[in-house]
Amino acid sequence: MPRLLARWMRFYGAGPLHLVLLLGCFALTGYVVFQLLAEPLLIRIAVWFAAAIILHDLVLFPVYALADRALTSVAHVRSRNATRSRVSPVNYIRVPVLASGLLLLLFLPGIIQQGATTYLAATGQTQAPFLTRWVLITVGLLAASALLYGTRLAYAHRQEKRQAESTNESEADV
Repeated sequence: MPRLLARWMRFYGAGPLHLVLLLGCFALTGYVVFQLLAEPLLIRIAVWFAAAIILHDLVLFPVYALADRALTSVAHVRSRNATRSRVSPVNYIRVPVLASGLLLLLFLPGIIQQGATTYLAATGQTQAPFLTRWVLITVGLLAASALLYGTRLAYAHRQEKRQAESTNESEADV
């Protein structure tokens, strides 16, 4: 059996579970496409999907890839110029910004009050608090990340201090 599995992995490049999951994904996609064929708004859905792909690939991806490149290069130059080892701030900036961006995309229709009459009729509430809540969540995410970064910096500084003290003690013993 292990020999058969090794031959399979050499031929296919992954385990059999990968193939089963991949076939399941294709089956689910086929089901969704089959259901959409009966949808009267299929053309609108396809245009929206194509526009979203083009907007992401031609506009958003270059913007956030350039911003990430700038962030990592600044952090790299800063760590190279530092005399002691430092904790990289890159992921402490990436994670809350990514979460905030995804929340903005998710709640953008509510933030710009698109469909305000329908929302009011369905819930009896206005969409006014959407922007405030998104800003508060963003501030909270950035504050939590800054707190974690500060804690990590303090821990690294304490570790460096202990290491320097133990080095000084071992040199004094000699």
